[in-house]
Amino acid sequence: MRKTLFTLGLLAAPKAALACPVCFGDSNSPMAIATNMGIIAMLVVVAGMIGAFATFFIYLNRRAKRIAAQEGTAQC
Repeated sequence: MRKTLFTLGLLAAPKAALACPVCFGDSNSPMAIATNMGIIAMLVVVAGMIGAFATFFIYLNRRAKRIAAQEGTAQC
């Protein structure tokens, strides 16, 4: 049933609705440029968040090593 509805939906949808602005029209149109800028903005946000998480865990690792080294020298 689900496959049938999906197939009917694909056949009923016009091909223009399935194409992105870059594929459907002029690649230098304002809509295509805006789409590309939106994609770049989302990639920058994702890369920034991944970088922030990586930096935070590197900071925690270095801090833990520094504290472990200080405690090791203080007990001896």
